[in-house]
Amino acid sequence: MARPRANDFEDKKRSILASAAAVFAAQGMEKASMAQIAQHAGVSKALLYHYYPSKEALIFAIIHTHLAALDEALATADDASLSPPLRLRRLIGVILEKYRGADDAHKVQLNALAALPPERRAEITAIERRIVQRVAAVLATLHPPLAAPGRHLLTPVTMSLFGMLNWVYTWFRDDGPLSREAYAEIVTRLMLEGVRAIG
Repeated sequence: MARPRANDFEDKKRSILASAAAVFAAQGMEKASMAQIAQHAGVSKALLYHYYPSKEALIFAIIHTHLAALDEALATADDASLSPPLRLRRLIGVILEKYRGADDAHKVQLNALAALPPERRAEITAIERRIVQRVAAVLATLHPPLAAPGRHLLTPVTMSLFGMLNWVYTWFRDDGPLSREAYAEIVTRLMLEGVRAIG
């Protein structure tokens, strides 16, 4: 008979993933060790291996958990009944809010995906694709020429938007003069005004 899960099973997993992300972000994927991660998490190596049998398993769990939460939040927030500008603003706001406190996980996503085997990368890529396609659909509604046949504009514009959002961790500070809400407004305005000059 299988042993029942402890009541704090999910809490322990989240704590371990946060510690692992912090160690990976600070040490790099190659230099970080399971011993360092266990020490940072305040657990034994045996317990760490019980939850995650390898660095690869940890990297996958960090990225998958981070992106799945973002994907779910965007699906919940997206409202096709809103005007395209308001719909875009809502999605940008959700992305920036989900990035709050997730700098380490985000660094792991950007730097460690290639360390995963192809089947694991495919799982992560599928989530990334859903996220990007959701935003691209709103941009296409906002400015239909972006998606006109033969123009090949929607993908570069969409990825330019993600470029503004995905690298925010390198410079944005929550205790700085600019709030996430204010930056969401700036990014939205740049997109709303900028796409008008394209096509």
